[in-house]
Amino acid sequence: MANVFFTSDHHFGHKHIIDFESRPFTDAQQMNESMIESWNAAVGRDDKVFHLGDFSFLNKEATKDILTRLNGYKILIMGNHDRGRSRIWWLDAGFAEVSEYPLIYKDFFFLSHEPMYMNKHMPYVNVHGHIHGQKYEGKNHFNICVEHWDYKPLSFEEIRAAVVASEEE
Repeated sequence: MANVFFTSDHHFGHKHIIDFESRPFTDAQQMNESMIESWNAAVGRDDKVFHLGDFSFLNKEATKDILTRLNGYKILIMGNHDRGRSRIWWLDAGFAEVSEYPLIYKDFFFLSHEPMYMNKHMPYVNVHGHIHGQKYEGKNHFNICVEHWDYKPLSFEEIRAAVVASEEE
């Protein structure tokens, strides 16, 4: 049975993100190669990956090259840096599915790029990216940005276990 993974904010090809977010890479090429390796170490060929935005700053050919090297069936929820390009552009680059809007997954996860307004009475956990190294307090937000997770996608089970553990605190 295939696993389901979540990740965001790779910023492939974006050299300035290394300084902005204190990423442990010397240049964009090293960052790209390291993140591809981390992705493929976690994700199998038949797995599904929801990428919650800000995937690549590269042109379509270079983005397509990266996407063909990454394992899994890849779904993009467009982030603020992705929206300058159309859904068709991202599909042509190699994503299997592309959404311009948040999605609800398994009646449990509210998947979005930017953190969404959530209160303690809402039955969802907002799995999001966008804020990189920052974190929102509370049990209704889960920051999936690569900076928090050693630059690799997390599985549905890993996130659910972390959410349940935080509810028990």
